[in-house]
Amino acid sequence: MNKGLVFNIQRYSIHDGGGIRTIIFLKGCPLACPWCSNPESRKGVQPSSWRKNGQLEVIGEWYDLDSLVEEALKDEIFYRTSGGGVTLSGGEVLMQADFAAELLRELSDLGIHTAIETTGCFPVERLSKLLPYVDQVLFDLKIMDESISRKVIGLDVPTVKENFEAALMNKNIEVIPRVPLIPGYTDSRSNLQAIIDYLKSQDVFDVHLLPFHQYGGSKYDYLGWGYEMKDAVTLTGQEIIKIKTLFEEEGIRANIDGLE
Repeated sequence: MNKGLVFNIQRYSIHDGGGIRTIIFLKGCPLACPWCSNPESRKGVQPSSWRKNGQLEVIGEWYDLDSLVEEALKDEIFYRTSGGGVTLSGGEVLMQADFAAELLRELSDLGIHTAIETTGCFPVERLSKLLPYVDQVLFDLKIMDESISRKVIGLDVPTVKENFEAALMNKNIEVIPRVPLIPGYTDSRSNLQAIIDYLKSQDVFDVHLLPFHQYGGSKYDYLGWGYEMKDAVTLTGQEIIKIKTLFEEEGIRANIDGLE
């Protein structure tokens, strides 16, 4: 693939990997997470539109490889001085695996630290195309019950595990599991315990916790879609610390993203 569809480029990010980073958001995602904060990325790899502030806007711009590398290199000085780099996000990066692999290869050859965010929702062959050019994998673990995961978000848990374990096999890659703390979906004691048990089975003892927020709620209005999480109550600081303690009592260091 010599072109990729991008719906956002976020500069000077201090999350989504170490240091100061440029986040390139690739369009396309097959999942249906009710809490998605980037719903404009969903469905196929094709431009779409929404009506924002009374104006019709196109979502998604095609970039060739050289143009996107050039965009990323505009912030190279910040990567070098902060230990940062480029993170490919989405959407789901594996939707555009061939283009993503080529982009990561180019950046890696230039000495840029590379990271991806993924749910591991496709057969492992797609992830395998990216892994030779990735320094860090930010890997989301959501609903661990197989039937609930398929019903609610359309995600196959055995496929997720296969991808996670494939990433772990690469000793030169830092794999960071991340757990979005979604009220009523991922924050139950049984689901959190299933994640803990799975991480321990893989000898993984660090996790990032991502508290739910409503930042993407207005996007559903722009798209003309219903937003199932509209009335969801965010977890209190005390509830988040309780979850953090649950992991740490099991020997897993838990970082609360945005707070630590």
